[in-house]
Amino acid sequence: MSRREAVRRIALLLGGAMVASEAILRGQSAPGKASAEAFTQADRELLDEIGEAIIPATDIPGAKAAGIGAFMAMMVADCYSEREHAVFREGLAKVEQACVSRFGRPFLAATPEERGALAAELDSQRGAYEAKKGKDEPAHYFRMMKELTVLGYFSSEIGCTRAVRYVEVPGRFDADIPYRKGDPAWF
Repeated sequence: MSRREAVRRIALLLGGAMVASEAILRGQSAPGKASAEAFTQADRELLDEIGEAIIPATDIPGAKAAGIGAFMAMMVADCYSEREHAVFREGLAKVEQACVSRFGRPFLAATPEERGALAAELDSQRGAYEAKKGKDEPAHYFRMMKELTVLGYFSSEIGCTRAVRYVEVPGRFDADIPYRKGDPAWF
């Protein structure tokens, strides 16, 4: 995925979240009628681990430390349409089935290496699905999971302060900031 495509997708997600919040503020119902209680604690734990496979912990905390499972459950329940919600829920079951068929154990029992390999495999399946899908078909479930992980992680305190350098109120323009290999990007 190119950087431009990633920025475009995040902008679409943020726009969708803003539209949903605007509808709630006006007293209208949100696009998805399901509530966050539609996801069990086990579902949120599974989502935490899926997010951790997408953005693993290194010298900085990963997606699980940012509470990505609860974030994904809230976003799907509050902002996704019923059809998208159903695709996402079915996707959770498909992740488990894929892990059992490939490694002989559920996702939560798999090693971090196996989880990462499965995430890469699901991402390649997502690419093949999206190359063939029509305009009216919903996004692939792993695309939803990946986009929500990126959005939730980089809008969390951990993502904003530990993964990138964040300046709350930017000051003057510095055209020549020294850079050392491994420095995080500015946000």
